[in-house]
Amino acid sequence: MTATDAQPGADDRPDLIPDVPVALGKLVRRVLCNNPGMMTGPGTNTYLVGQDEIAVIDPGPDDPDHLDAIAAAGSGRIRWILCTHTHGDHSPGAAGLKERTGAEVLAFADRDGLVCDRHLADGDTVEGTEFTLRAIHTPGHAANHLCFLLERDRLLFTGDHVMDGSTVVITPLDGDMGQYLASLERLQAWTPSIRTIAPAHGHLIEDPAAKLDDYVTHRLEREAQVLAALRGFGADGAGTEALVAAIYTDVPEFLWPVARFSVWAHLRKLADEASATAVDPDDPDTTWTAA
Repeated sequence: MTATDAQPGADDRPDLIPDVPVALGKLVRRVLCNNPGMMTGPGTNTYLVGQDEIAVIDPGPDDPDHLDAIAAAGSGRIRWILCTHTHGDHSPGAAGLKERTGAEVLAFADRDGLVCDRHLADGDTVEGTEFTLRAIHTPGHAANHLCFLLERDRLLFTGDHVMDGSTVVITPLDGDMGQYLASLERLQAWTPSIRTIAPAHGHLIEDPAAKLDDYVTHRLEREAQVLAALRGFGADGAGTEALVAAIYTDVPEFLWPVARFSVWAHLRKLADEASATAVDPDDPDTTWTAA
């Protein structure tokens, strides 16, 4: 069964139902994995691109029911398995899907248990009979993160680089806030402009320019808050826990451990720009002072 994902407004969007293929256009279907959670939202979106020859983007975790649903939706026509990055909710299913389909596994690098048949660098393409997918290296959330642009439709599969309904956690040392902002700004300047974003979590984003603007604005505002709070602690400085408590007063405390990673990432960016110092910026428990 295939549902249709009508998009006239957020309230009209259909429920995200695990392991049920949803048509997003002539060439794209989405299959949601049943792995909801604080870090995954409703679950990981797996996308199937193409009809005659199919590329799968982000097979998700090693979930047999999900992999069976992807393989069934592909009907023997899956030729490529593309991974945006190697976090546990995106790439571990690649091996199982390859066993089911014989498809070629492609990603930026072999890492975190992922073994590729071919590596993709920035600008590389996957050419199907009906489409071209272009790899765009977007480090920041992860050093090996790729987005994939369906060029004909100007549809960008963003993995965890841009998500629906939330911001993205940047976790050093593999995550890098400076690189993340630079990657966002690169997408803002993309020509011709991106028409739609297909994130790894949540619904399609129909106004990419506004979303990217919001993401950059939010990060820069948070960076200013981090620097102001750090200055407030004076010469004694502060650690990430104290800074989170000072900044995230409107956020439930159970989210503070996650927020701590983003504060650390902002501090490391500020250190690169000579606005903050620490004995060991690579230590999440170090003390920071404003320069």
